[in-house]
Amino acid sequence: MEYHILLVEDDKYIREIIEDYFSEQKEPSFIIHSAMDGDEGMERIYEREYDLVLLDIMLPGTDGFEICREIRRHSICPIIFLTARGRQEDILYGYDLGCDDYIVKPFAMAELFAKVNAVLKRAKGLVGVKQLVCGSISMNPATFEVKVDEQMIELPPKEFAILKYLMEHQNRVVEREVLLTRIWGYDYEGNERVVDNHVKKLRKALGDAGKQIKTVITKGYKLEGER
Repeated sequence: MEYHILLVEDDKYIREIIEDYFSEQKEPSFIIHSAMDGDEGMERIYEREYDLVLLDIMLPGTDGFEICREIRRHSICPIIFLTARGRQEDILYGYDLGCDDYIVKPFAMAELFAKVNAVLKRAKGLVGVKQLVCGSISMNPATFEVKVDEQMIELPPKEFAILKYLMEHQNRVVEREVLLTRIWGYDYEGNERVVDNHVKKLRKALGDAGKQIKTVITKGYKLEGER
């Protein structure tokens, strides 16, 4: 099996070490596409689909957080941050933006290789991933599949992310502010109405099962098992 990985890293030494190490691996095999700054990284993400993105945060031009946010607007491609920023708030923010793993420099190449393989296996559905089920709605987070009464439903990334969070917290009230922060990020400049608009679209996509998403006045939403 062959994987294409985008590496966005401004340190030439680190880029070369990662490129050399991964190119030596035989199974699976890797093709590394490198970008030396954030602006080039942004250009690369529109050139082709990648199996995984390795992403520094402190980059010339566009920073890694913004690149991650842009990727998550249209893709569920796995993202692993490689960064010297090891503060807890940075790590939590990275996960809130949608990264799959967060590795603090310096790191061992064997550790990076193991984590890349683990994330790829989860993303490609090669290991068991817990199926999320609530009433007539079922979801496989690894394969981006959503079904209602066994019928496949196509959801855009934002609607998928909202449904996933509600299913992970089913039968509990999830505040609009929490959804806004988790899915759009701490520094999103819009208001909570954007959440309402996407929930409306999500309900419509789910058809009759959309009734499982209950509005909690002045609070947010709750996903229940019964329609």
